[in-house]
Amino acid sequence: MNLPGTHDSATWNYTQVLQDELKYSSKLGGFSPSNSENYRCQTKSIADSLGAGMRVFDLRYAWDITRTSLVFWHGDALQSETATVADVLFGFYHWLDLHPSEAVILSFQHEHKNPDAGTQMALFEILTSPAAKKYLVQARGTLGNLGEARGKITLFRRFDLDLLPDEYEESIPGLHFSPKKWTVNSPNIKLPYNPLDPTEFAYIQDYYHPTTPLQSGLSVPIASKYKALTANLLRATTTHPDELFWSFASSTKTDDEPPITPRMMASGDGKTGGVNAGLKGWLKTVKGKRVGIVLVDFWEAEEGLVEEFLGLTKP
Repeated sequence: MNLPGTHDSATWNYTQVLQDELKYSSKLGGFSPSNSENYRCQTKSIADSLGAGMRVFDLRYAWDITRTSLVFWHGDALQSETATVADVLFGFYHWLDLHPSEAVILSFQHEHKNPDAGTQMALFEILTSPAAKKYLVQARGTLGNLGEARGKITLFRRFDLDLLPDEYEESIPGLHFSPKKWTVNSPNIKLPYNPLDPTEFAYIQDYYHPTTPLQSGLSVPIASKYKALTANLLRATTTHPDELFWSFASSTKTDDEPPITPRMMASGDGKTGGVNAGLKGWLKTVKGKRVGIVLVDFWEAEEGLVEEFLGLTKP
């Protein structure tokens, strides 16, 4: 399986202008985000990304400021007051109606610490509504085959329902990647995802903040991220042929001075090539191989990257 996707997919229109428009809502909630470039990971909309061949989307949610709807966030940066999780899901449903032979994976992650029972219940109701039951693959703990997934959404659950009675967890579909078991900033995570078969694992690289020295320039953290990324991709091509591999090409180092933004890590600065350029070159060396799921930032900025990925297993 080779599936390209977008990391922090809802950040595509998070400009400084939008941040300024949302500042009063953010302040009302006690949030003071820094420069918008520290949060923005995409410039193409979800619809544009679907059209380009992206099939996996990383969606990060929490309550809106009024605690009435689930909306999208990146850290302490509110992405929109009006684009709700429920509404965006209906956009995916419509797209699948128009493309019934396609399959989509949606990863949902609660973005703020310590979700309450209300947050968990709100997401549960969205993901088990009559519409969701029609469009979401209803299997639990297994990817199934492509035929079963066509015209459907496979759910990756990077959230827990531990504040609700057990029957809620037992009745929601998808693959569960508990945030309590997800190692923060790790280049090599091994997680079980099938409660009925403890021998099935996902091998994940989520080294999103290179642990390189501060003020070491741009090339050093890019090289560190590239090494971690390609190591997991290489494992996907050579080991565990029946297991799930999931790699993030995205990264940032905004605590540096000056801050190294997601865009700089992905695309470089004109002198130093970014992670995406390195990834494109690396993919040329593994034609015909499986690399798994790869989530990228600013996919369109590196010409030919998506085409290289989609062409991996073409005859």
